[in-house]
Amino acid sequence: MELVQRPRRLRRNPAFRNLVRETILSPNDFIYPLFVMEGENQRVEVPSMPGTYRYTLDLLVKEADEAHNLGINAIALFPMVSETLKDNAGTESYNLEGLIPRAVRAIKAAVPEVLVVTDVALDPYSSKGHDGIVGESGEILNDATVEVLVKQAIAQAQAGADMVAPSDMMDGRVGALRTGLDKAGFSQVSILAYSAKYASAYYGPFRDALDSAPKFGDKKTYQMDPANAREALKEATLDIAEGADMVMVKPGLPYLDIVTA
Repeated sequence: MELVQRPRRLRRNPAFRNLVRETILSPNDFIYPLFVMEGENQRVEVPSMPGTYRYTLDLLVKEADEAHNLGINAIALFPMVSETLKDNAGTESYNLEGLIPRAVRAIKAAVPEVLVVTDVALDPYSSKGHDGIVGESGEILNDATVEVLVKQAIAQAQAGADMVAPSDMMDGRVGALRTGLDKAGFSQVSILAYSAKYASAYYGPFRDALDSAPKFGDKKTYQMDPANAREALKEATLDIAEGADMVMVKPGLPYLDIVTA
């Protein structure tokens, strides 16, 4: 019998394979996470992530420039904040002269073409090490936290951030961020939502980099159960409906899947 369909015809040489390749990975697909700390002319390796460093602001700008020269067009910023600046309400997170706003301004002045993504969460600024405000009973207060997250995102947008990335997993925060940014005149600032962030042991090294580990308990009342895949789709659908431009599923550091909303 003569075969009508021969899919292998499109695999027979490199030219055909390149022509029909469905997925192409290039530096344009990367977002480079950069950790920033106070000080000058210092680069400190994170012990639990060999080859990953915290940079002082002067060296951070150089690293961003080098990355851009290599074709990486987006960076994501994460701060290591002094313990003296932390409190339960995360007020340092929306300080216009805080570490992240200063970093955004410096990078945009030196490398204006690079896309700057900023993390929106309270754990780097929290004296409790949690992504939200902790109530008297130990509960993470959802709505009170969202109010602070909006202030944080607006401060980052004022500094020049191109995209804010809420990683806190509070309910309703994407809609609140979109409304707050729009009212403040930042309708062009995009939102990349951590829509499905799992309570994963992989985050240990990341918390080492930021010195942001929880001071008590864990994050299972707001980060997701790794056993729940359908719940991830629900979270992503909700975030898109609330105005997220992009959403991502993040089981842990080794894996990141970003989808345009």
